[in-house]
Amino acid sequence: MSEISFDNTEIAFRGKSDRDLKRAYRLFKLVGSPILVKIGKGMTNFANKIGLLPKGLIKKTIFRQFCGGETIRDCDGRIKELAKYNIGTILDYSVEGKTTESGFEETCKEIVATIECGNKRENIPFSVFKVTGIARSGLLEKANDPNAELTPAERKEFAEIHTRVDNICRRAFETGTPVFIDAEDSWMQDTIDRLAEAMMARFNKEKAMVYNTIQLYRHDKLEYLKTCHQKAKGNYKLGLKLVRGAYMEKERERAEDRGYISPIQPTKIACDADYNSALEYCIHNIDSISLCAGTHNEDSNLYLTTLMEKHGVERSDKRVYFAQLLGMGDHISFNLAFAGFNVAKYVPYGPVKEVIPYLLRRAEENTSVAGQTSRELNLIIKERKRRKNL
Repeated sequence: MSEISFDNTEIAFRGKSDRDLKRAYRLFKLVGSPILVKIGKGMTNFANKIGLLPKGLIKKTIFRQFCGGETIRDCDGRIKELAKYNIGTILDYSVEGKTTESGFEETCKEIVATIECGNKRENIPFSVFKVTGIARSGLLEKANDPNAELTPAERKEFAEIHTRVDNICRRAFETGTPVFIDAEDSWMQDTIDRLAEAMMARFNKEKAMVYNTIQLYRHDKLEYLKTCHQKAKGNYKLGLKLVRGAYMEKERERAEDRGYISPIQPTKIACDADYNSALEYCIHNIDSISLCAGTHNEDSNLYLTTLMEKHGVERSDKRVYFAQLLGMGDHISFNLAFAGFNVAKYVPYGPVKEVIPYLLRRAEENTSVAGQTSRELNLIIKERKRRKNL
C-alpha cells in the first residue's frame, strides 16, 4: 500500500479557491479563541430569540463553511463538487428543537426526502437522522430508565416514534440507500440502541441497510459493540458508524451534578485505544459487519487503512467507509479519496435560523478538541504559501 500523507495540501484543498481558503482561514482564526466563541454563542442565541439574527452575515461565513444550503436543492452544488473528487455526500437535515407531533412528522418527511435523493444519485451513499429530531427527548429519557413505567398515553406516543423510525428505515431498505441512526446523550441512548437493533434485525438480513452509531468516548461501548455482534451473528448484518463522541463536557457535568459515575473515558488515551480496538474488531469480522469510521483523528484513519491492507480488504470495498464533516478535515477526506478509499462528507442543511444549534456546536468543537483548529489553520496557511510560490 502506497503511503498516505495528510500533509499533502495540494490534494486536500484542490476543490477550494483562493477566496475559499481566505474565508476558512479567518473563520478558524475566530473559532480558535474559546473566549470569542463563548461571547459569540451568547450573542447569537440572544439575537435568535429576539428575532434579530444577522442571517446574511452567518450565511456568508460559518453557514457557508459547514452547511450545504437551506434545502436539498441548495446542496446540489456541494454534492457535484465533492463528487468531482470521488467524495460522497451524506445529506444531514440538521434542524433541531421540534417539540410537536406535526414538527416531528415534518422532520420525518424531510429525512425520507434525503433517502429518496440518495436513491436517484449514486454519489449519496448514505442518509442519516437523529431520533430526537422525530421524538420528544423527555419520553426517550423516561423509556431509558428500566424502573420507569410509561403511562398509556406515553406508550401510544412511543409507538408513534417506533413507526416513524420504521418508516425511515423501511424506505432506506426499499431504495437501497443505507441510513445512519446517530448517537445522542447517554440518558436516552439505550432507548435509541434498542430501536436501532430492532431495525437492523428487520432490514439487514442480506446487507447492512441500517447503521447504529457507537460513541467510543464512552468506556462501556467497546463491549456493547461486541455484544451487538454476537446478537447479530447468523441473523443479520451489523451496520456500525464509529465515532468518538460530541457531548463530553455535558455528560461529565450531568454525572457530577447527579452523583453517578461518568460514562466518559477517563483519558483521551483510553478513548483512542478503544476506538482503534473497535476498528480492529470490525475489520476482523468484516464478513458480518459494515463499517463507517466517522472521525477526524488522523492516526485512527491511517490505522484503518493499515488494517484493511492487513486483512486483504480492498480500498473500494463498500463495507468500509471513511467520513468527515463538511468544512473540516479536508486533508483527511481528499487524500483518502485520492488514494482510492470510500469517503463521504456529512453535509448539513436547513434554514439558517434552525441550524444555529448545529453551527454553534461546530464552533465549540473546534475550540475543545486539542489541536483541531491549529491543525486546520496550519494546513490552510501551508497551502496559501504553496500557491503564492507557484
